Amino acid sequence: MKKVMIIGAVGAGKSTLIKALFGESQPASKTQSLIYRDWVIDTPGEYSENPLYYRSLMATSHEAAAVLLVQDATRGRNYFPPGFEQGFAVPALGAVTKIDHPQADIDHAIELLRQALPEGEIFLTSAASNEGITQLKDRLMQIVRS
Repeated sequence: MKKVMIIGAVGAGKSTLIKALFGESQPASKTQSLIYRDWVIDTPGEYSENPLYYRSLMATSHEAAAVLLVQDATRGRNYFPPGFEQGFAVPALGAVTKIDHPQADIDHAIELLRQALPEGEIFLTSAASNEGITQLKDRLMQIVRS
């Protein structure tokens, strides 16, 4: 089965988002290495924060049908370089996490994500309330089944 590789900074909510996509409620733990699970590849946040790991992300993307760039709505800075999605040979989508957090700035998060993902779909999500999770999962499943 094809997979979707999930990329984002440390603490951006990647593992929590994955648990929500699988309908699990237990707390997520820190991802220490690439984790292959069903139709998802979970990547450590350090891989997107350190350019030394970009090559590993690019190579791993060849095993994926798409990449999902994750931006935390509570963060004021971008952890992806401009045009980051262009380094992948597969389509890229975006997800903004923690949209219902009191410090969330959704518009700013979208703006930051657009620097790395100038085009492509962006989904607004909250693992806490499950907002946007079904829509994101439906779209990702459509990609992995195509």
